[in-house]
Amino acid sequence: MDNLIMANVKLDSLDYKILKMLSLDARKPYLEVSRACGVSGAAIHQRIQKLYSMGVINGSITLINPAAVGYDTCAYVGIFLNDSSKYDEVVAHLQEMPEVVECYITTGKYDMFVKLYAKNNDHLLHLIHDKFLTMGLGRTETLITFKEVFKRQIPV
Repeated sequence: MDNLIMANVKLDSLDYKILKMLSLDARKPYLEVSRACGVSGAAIHQRIQKLYSMGVINGSITLINPAAVGYDTCAYVGIFLNDSSKYDEVVAHLQEMPEVVECYITTGKYDMFVKLYAKNNDHLLHLIHDKFLTMGLGRTETLITFKEVFKRQIPV
């Protein structure tokens, strides 16, 4: 949904209560949500479908612990493009890399900023030298994280 349209979405207190509950536990049964909100299960189902159709809720995911499946290195890579007309081409290449989990076009120092997971530092080096630099980028700057301290949803 267009960001301009999203800015004009009108949510009421029931919508916010539903969003808060689902942001804490996306698997919470509709019946529990309906009881907490004091409305019928059918009404909750309709509201949640409305929130999806308006683009307020984009989906729900199962969060996998990267280290538990062999990805011990988390890194953020700032990308400098040689040619700003190559955004779409670079994005297409990044989308083909399963290790890249987030990608942003930014202002400031970098043209793009990505978050990725690698199995180890050697794997990260391979990704940067054999994948990133073959895209015709100007250069990259990489920040390796030691540990995720916390992660949360935006407040609703």
